[in-house]
Amino acid sequence: MAYQNWILATLLRDLELGTSVAEEDGLLQHARVDTSALTDLLADRVDLVPGTKGSGKSALFRIFVEFLPDYMLTQRKVVVAHGVQAHGDPVFHAFKDQFESLSEEEFVSFWCIYLVSLAHEQFIRGPRYEQYLHAAGSEIERFRRACERARIPEITTSRSLRQVIEWAIHVVRSWSPRPTVKYAPPGDSGEFTLDLFGTPQPAERAPATSGAQQELPKYVNDIKVSLEAVLAKADLSLWLMVDKLDEIFPRRTETERKALRGLLRAMGYFASGSIRVKVFLRDDILEQVVQTKDGFTALTHVRAREAATLRWTPEQIRDVIVKRLFANTGLANYLQVDRDQCNASVEYRAQCFSRVFPPTVYRLPKQSPTLRWICNRCADGRGVVTPRDVLDLLIAAKRQQQDACTADPRGTSEWIIGASAIQYGHARLSERRRDDYLRAEFPHLWPDIEKFMGKKAEYSEVALQGMLGKEWKPIVDNLVAIGFLSEATAGKRVYTIPFLYRYGMKVTQGKA
Repeated sequence: MAYQNWILATLLRDLELGTSVAEEDGLLQHARVDTSALTDLLADRVDLVPGTKGSGKSALFRIFVEFLPDYMLTQRKVVVAHGVQAHGDPVFHAFKDQFESLSEEEFVSFWCIYLVSLAHEQFIRGPRYEQYLHAAGSEIERFRRACERARIPEITTSRSLRQVIEWAIHVVRSWSPRPTVKYAPPGDSGEFTLDLFGTPQPAERAPATSGAQQELPKYVNDIKVSLEAVLAKADLSLWLMVDKLDEIFPRRTETERKALRGLLRAMGYFASGSIRVKVFLRDDILEQVVQTKDGFTALTHVRAREAATLRWTPEQIRDVIVKRLFANTGLANYLQVDRDQCNASVEYRAQCFSRVFPPTVYRLPKQSPTLRWICNRCADGRGVVTPRDVLDLLIAAKRQQQDACTADPRGTSEWIIGASAIQYGHARLSERRRDDYLRAEFPHLWPDIEKFMGKKAEYSEVALQGMLGKEWKPIVDNLVAIGFLSEATAGKRVYTIPFLYRYGMKVTQGKA
């Protein structure tokens, strides 16, 4: 079917595909694709959600903290409290120097304070929960007394994230060597003497228990027990959700390692039948944090409730594309698409996909179908395809198709979004991944990555040693870990640069 370009230009101008950044995506709720990770979270089967950058962790986080709180409260009796949301809350970076001076043990205390603050600010003082807490006055008073014994002051004004972090760091740093610290919170009158998680005297210590609980200060345990009493009285559970952890500490640094190990340990301190800490974390960061020479004794407990790493099949990717395309009334009406059937039928979604895109990107014999071509070109060296990369490709392709139709309004086009526009979208994606991921996130690896610029796509071990030097193996291991190289063994070990990076790195087909 031939489409008039002037009509297509109008349709494409009004076509909204959302954005690849979950925090800014206006279509996330209306065009979401439910995955097993969402189901497992709803059923409270998992607390740790790992996934590649762009795989949908922040989308899941946003679904729960923005779209589902009322449902979770009324239907599941769950209070959803959250921290670290918009782009990692840049305020964390203001405390870079202070964080660098903390030990792993002090980070455990920091996160405990932070989580207590979330519970207090968003649950105990949350207007949404007043009716549930009206009969829990004595339990709330017990919670407040537990906080007082830990010298956590009752701050009457709302606290910004910056103030909470500043307050928590004051407390942690005062733990040793001084037992107390003076702190005047902004907006409050007076000054508090803080001794949060201070080293208790022998008589005050909690009874010895096994495992991680033996290290848990008595003050924290008392606060947790009193919070559980509040929840029991209100017939509620509490989820404390934390996201964007890859953006709040410098990547692949000792500070990040200590901070996130501290958080994973703090998760266990708070876990109970009525309190859950749910963490969304990059899978490559999780591996880096737990696989160290020091080991990680709490790993078994942490991973007992770990979700399967987020992965997307080609069919799920197609669902993401189709649901977003036909969330637009103009395109749905123009192609006479039944949106209810589109949401209900896999077969119908496949038909809708084929009405927008050509069957193949190239017209040569034995070419991959368009959906497979897109997935292959968006896969990194580990074979991972993310909705973020697919959306970036299609948004650039849509703009290119719109420009082509606007430049030739009297002409016709065979497809809503054609093959050349898809190829253009892939080229722009490859450049973006080179700059925003490889170069921006791994500056310490970039000098080695840059050596592949303008070279071939396939490398033997000998070729890599010649390019990278005698210490080539740890370098290559890092490049495989971040998805820049894929590793395969076919008689001899071979490393390949995936299609995702070839255009941006000006890499050509063939062996080095």
